[in-house]
Amino acid sequence: MTIVLTPGTVTLSTLELIWRGGEAVVLDDDARKALAAAAAMVASAANGEEAVYGVNTGFGKLASRRIKPGDTAQLQRNLILSHCCGVGEALDEATTRLMMALKLVSVGRGASGLRPQTVALIEAMLAKGVTPVVPSQGSVGASGDLAPLAHMTAAMIGEGEAWFSGERLPAADALKRVGLTPVILGPKEGLGLINGTQFSTACALAGWFGAMRNLDACIVSSCLSTDAIMGSTAPLQPSIHALRGHRGQIDVARAMRVIMAGSEIRESHREGDTRVQDPYCIRCQPQVTGAALDLLRFAGATLEIEANAVSDNPLVLVDEGMIVSGGNFHAEPVAFAADQIALALAEIGAIAQRRVALMVDPTLSFDLPPFLTPDPGLNSGFMIAEVTTAALMSENKHLAHPCSIDSTPTSANQEDHVSMAAHGARRLHRMNANLNVILGIEMLCAAQGVEFRAPLQTSPALQAAISAIRAEIAPLGEDRFMAGDIASAARLVADGDVARKCGVADLLAG
Repeated sequence: MTIVLTPGTVTLSTLELIWRGGEAVVLDDDARKALAAAAAMVASAANGEEAVYGVNTGFGKLASRRIKPGDTAQLQRNLILSHCCGVGEALDEATTRLMMALKLVSVGRGASGLRPQTVALIEAMLAKGVTPVVPSQGSVGASGDLAPLAHMTAAMIGEGEAWFSGERLPAADALKRVGLTPVILGPKEGLGLINGTQFSTACALAGWFGAMRNLDACIVSSCLSTDAIMGSTAPLQPSIHALRGHRGQIDVARAMRVIMAGSEIRESHREGDTRVQDPYCIRCQPQVTGAALDLLRFAGATLEIEANAVSDNPLVLVDEGMIVSGGNFHAEPVAFAADQIALALAEIGAIAQRRVALMVDPTLSFDLPPFLTPDPGLNSGFMIAEVTTAALMSENKHLAHPCSIDSTPTSANQEDHVSMAAHGARRLHRMNANLNVILGIEMLCAAQGVEFRAPLQTSPALQAAISAIRAEIAPLGEDRFMAGDIASAARLVADGDVARKCGVADLLAG
């Protein structure tokens, strides 16, 4: 399958398909004309007398230094090699490919000055599975994601390293294996490739995709937990949420009502239940999860705009006949979006952890056995699994500290305010992984709690969710080695398997 990208109109669903699927990606043919027009303007400027930043001048603080026409190719090559200063573990291949696709979308708008043949090399590398090795640390999210994108571009000129068929090897060798020739960069092409927010945006998008999966899963786990502790569904009444008015809250409450419809457990205690109100972790689920959903929707809209943006510098304004320096490379919108995603992840985990604590505590869990084990004392059951959720919840709270407020001057104070979008976006991978575990453990506890209510049955939707869990993980009788169960549960959350059984995504979309 080949995904055709029309610059300016690429959707989040298309970007997720690229990230998850590894398909070939190409620009729409209509973009080629705009590419050629901008490249012609840059070529003319490179041979002209007027100083044009990054075309016939140095970079950053060295912008006042003029470059001879014959040295423009060396200028671009030097730019790439000097900016390959990334450190740390390599970005995963899926997110690197997404970053390359985002660069295609950006330059495809025809305002960056890249030649069609240079763009064609990115397309060919995506199609043939040659993925640059990109260190994940080194960008401050302003003046572009310079170091990460330089490593991407280095592979295009036959420098650095690349992944191919699971092997990490010199990029020149990887290109040769698939019959591709390294490109000799033309005027401004190196700058057009490394000046942009595509690394930060790709990492933030990957974080957003994972966060939406986690949010879907938390709606299922919260419904299971409500049935496990025989909680009230009265707080899900539509009128309550209509009176508040927040869309996310309304949507989450509706989804929970549908998923819990037909539960015998709920019907068994509608009358005669002496509890007036459940704890907040049960009663306020739509308010908390709904607020997180609103944040994620807003962040997703921001990232979709940024994915279609031209974010390098200078920009080639073909219709105006101008090449103009600006600041679209500053990743502040991405940094804010990443911070919002982080806050949502932290709060989803915080309230989920309290539901786990509720279920394992015999003083609060409405007649469930201590720590959800049939033989407490001899067995510890889910005692330490709950501790694990507390540890990961706390870690995510620390990771959620805003990154966008932390600026530091760089490049001899020329770049004196930066966004820190890159590490703000990168941390989302770790936060999502932590939340996968928290929600996975909640599902294990809740499934166990619901099974203790037999012969009463939960709703058909939740029974399908439990069946998906039990296909991988047996109920906990006597104590056993738990790490494997937790890993399997986390994978079910990350893959979206349990949430799909309940149709959560469709419920939220409706």
